[in-house]
Amino acid sequence: MVCFRLSPVPGSGLVLLCLVLGAVSSYALELNVTDSEKATCLYAKWQMNFTIRYETTSKTYKTVTISDFSTATYNGSICGDGQNNPKIAVQFGSGFSWTVNFTKEASTYSIDGISFSYNISDNTTFPDAKDKGIVTVHDAVGFRIPLNNIFRCNSLSTLEKNGVVQSYWDVHVQAFVQNGTVSTKEFLCEKDKTITTVVPIVPTTAPSPTTTPTPKEKPEVGSYSVNNSNGTCLLATMGLQLNFTHDKVVSVININPNTTDFTGSCQPQTALLRLNCSNIKYLDFVFAVKNENRFYLKEVNVSMYLVNGSVFSIANNNLSYWDAPLGSSYMCNKEQTVSVSGAFQINTFDLRVQPFNVMEGKYSTAEECSADSDLNFLIPVAVGVALGFLIIVVFISYMIGRRKSRTGYQSV
Repeated sequence: MVCFRLSPVPGSGLVLLCLVLGAVSSYALELNVTDSEKATCLYAKWQMNFTIRYETTSKTYKTVTISDFSTATYNGSICGDGQNNPKIAVQFGSGFSWTVNFTKEASTYSIDGISFSYNISDNTTFPDAKDKGIVTVHDAVGFRIPLNNIFRCNSLSTLEKNGVVQSYWDVHVQAFVQNGTVSTKEFLCEKDKTITTVVPIVPTTAPSPTTTPTPKEKPEVGSYSVNNSNGTCLLATMGLQLNFTHDKVVSVININPNTTDFTGSCQPQTALLRLNCSNIKYLDFVFAVKNENRFYLKEVNVSMYLVNGSVFSIANNNLSYWDAPLGSSYMCNKEQTVSVSGAFQINTFDLRVQPFNVMEGKYSTAEECSADSDLNFLIPVAVGVALGFLIIVVFISYMIGRRKSRTGYQSV
């Protein structure tokens, strides 16, 4: 834990800020702001990253993901007083800054606005950028939370504006903390509510759906990758088929990689691959490290536009699929099913993923799924059986031929 002691802020006394860093913590950032009485007045812990798309001097577009906050400082973060509202202010990297403003009403407080600024003149981060100067993206969030409640959103949330995608997850924040004690009463975001209400739903009239659509043809296999400042940090190759139930109607969609955009981010303990196309707002695969030596698929979030104009959204951050050692890839050529909820499943084909420790942009040695391992075991067994059968046939033919020869000799 690295602690920063800042000079007194007018109206709020001494501010103590702590940033939790490193691979051990499940949260990348943790912030505790105290007032002049050393009582907590603003508390937050969260994970985030930023993906920026910019135009180059050659009229092409590049994408850069910002996910390193090891140099973060917190100048300007305050509890708030009669003249100023509470604010979280973070500075990091080469000219990046991020602020969150809070306002208070009679019985609620609001995450009023989020601003993100970056220096596109930094040629190291934005090589060959056409534009120069400081760029600021502001989102008026206006999200209301009951007073004396801590806001929680473990699911991935994004803000997209002017070529910048801001991604947030594992968020816990409370402004206007009362009596210096962070509340245990949680106010959940909609996605976390979806997890608790939608995922457990199972039909009661039958153990499994009895009516399914006609299976579609096998989906085309797509190749996806995520880059950071060190090069390629995530690789994925797979055919994807989405199965979902909405208003008792089961639908199947094959993802076409030729019309699908992808982005993502890489951090020491988590990695994100996001897919989107015309009818899919986002399909997120979130990977995590466990026991410091293995990785797995921890979370899937999806939001799709349906033909009737409604939106189908599901999130589950408690999955455990595609488990393999760090430094290797996970591979499964056979069809696999990722059950995100009772209403949403993903069928994968010819799957291979490596979300961590990618070297020279290539897959490492693969850890095969049990289905592939069984197939690899059956092939030599089948060959052995066929070989044995052939030997038996040859032996029987030989014995029959020999017997005929003897019979012919005796008759003479």
